[in-house]
Amino acid sequence: MTLPSAAWLDSMYNNRALVPDHADYFERWARASSLARNSLPCVLDVPYGLSWGEKLDIFPAADGNAPVMVFIHGGYWRSLDKSDHSFVAPPFQASGICVVIVNYDLCPAVTIPDITIEMVKALAWLYRNIARYGGDANRLSAVGHSAGGHLAAMLLACNWQAHAADLPRVVVQNALSISGIFDLRPLRRTSFLQSSLQLTDADAVRASPALLPRPLSGQLHAVAGGDESEEFLRQNPLIQKAWGKKSVPITKVLPGLNHFSVLDALVDTTHDLHMKALGLSKGSSQ
Repeated sequence: MTLPSAAWLDSMYNNRALVPDHADYFERWARASSLARNSLPCVLDVPYGLSWGEKLDIFPAADGNAPVMVFIHGGYWRSLDKSDHSFVAPPFQASGICVVIVNYDLCPAVTIPDITIEMVKALAWLYRNIARYGGDANRLSAVGHSAGGHLAAMLLACNWQAHAADLPRVVVQNALSISGIFDLRPLRRTSFLQSSLQLTDADAVRASPALLPRPLSGQLHAVAGGDESEEFLRQNPLIQKAWGKKSVPITKVLPGLNHFSVLDALVDTTHDLHMKALGLSKGSSQ
């Protein structure tokens, strides 16, 4: 079988090149995020570990014992920040969800498996501490975009009791991957990424959800924008093929959305994607 060329893979995975007005999205997200932090109840830069990136922002719900939605940002594990994504919180907080926007250290200072462990640490910290902020530790869900979609899937597959004996068998109840990547091996041949990711063959295999055993419980829903590249549209159903329909009941393509406008749909309270995230956070598999 002939492998795709590196140039073709670059064209498939370089979302900023595929969406020429991507900077407009980032600028608008930054403005909306600043407004959210300045106008909503929130607790910022809470450390869940010792490194600079191991911090999270909490947007508590008005009522206690609320479901908790953890949002994990994208940026190919090498860019962006939780502060760029505070805009995700307002519509979910208004619906009674405690929203947590989590950060992580970035490549090349760390590897993708390192970041995965940081996300495990973040969720373990939340399980132990979120009650202090009005969240229900037994109703934790993860929503991730792009690289964050990959990390959300990895969290669902985590062996929590191997990480720490005080954790239950299941910490993350459900997950939503938005434009996620489930087989990292093609990224080894993308020149624009490899210089910062420094992804080895071994790390690509052990950090690919589609190459891991299916989770023992919980559900992952996977969506991608209909205007995304062939590779992102190929990646989306991979996880269902690997884990089966019991663990991944839904893989869906959302018409008219690109890699960045898909996040606008997430916060649009009239859009199906918002309803799906809200339902998963509240424990529904709608």
